[in-house]
Amino acid sequence: MLTLHHAPKTRSSRFIWLLEEIGEPYEVKLVNLKRRDGTGGPPDPAYRRIHPHLKVPAIVHDGVTVFESAAIALYLSDAFPKAGVGVPISNPKRGPYVTWLAYYAGVMEPAFVGKALGFTTTNSTTGWAPTEEILAYVIETLSRGPYLVGEQFTAADVIFGSTFALFQGSPLLPANPTIDAYVARVKARPAYARAEAKDAG
Repeated sequence: MLTLHHAPKTRSSRFIWLLEEIGEPYEVKLVNLKRRDGTGGPPDPAYRRIHPHLKVPAIVHDGVTVFESAAIALYLSDAFPKAGVGVPISNPKRGPYVTWLAYYAGVMEPAFVGKALGFTTTNSTTGWAPTEEILAYVIETLSRGPYLVGEQFTAADVIFGSTFALFQGSPLLPANPTIDAYVARVKARPAYARAEAKDAG
């Protein structure tokens, strides 16, 4: 059994998309979260057995618990190789694939969150780079192929694509034809549409 612990319209929404891409049976368990607008409430304290900080997403697969987006993406793509959203260790693109997952968690998300909160980021003051430098690197990569590792759509594109779709048109993500085309490409996937419908209830 595969269970996604989920709160609608949060970072866990991307994993409904990834699970739809994988095509294996799964269930969704809703986690009550306090929202910025004051709605919702604190999660059930018992949920701390799944996630130590009462956050989403988290998955439980055959008794194994995994949390953190990059870890979940890597776990699922390795656990279900027939879905073709991962890269096996024997493939030379495995290195770029796992690097993109780590890059999202350790570089891009901290930089974007810091910028949103008004923090000034430089290469010398943090362990990540300024958002402008990060976006330039992503844009250069996507200018060479439709997806982050080239012709193959992977779970890394679920992570990056969902983030860019969320922030498209905001001050955090200035309009760019390469990014805009990438977002349109990933949003055109049938699994994305199914996930959007499920997340909307």
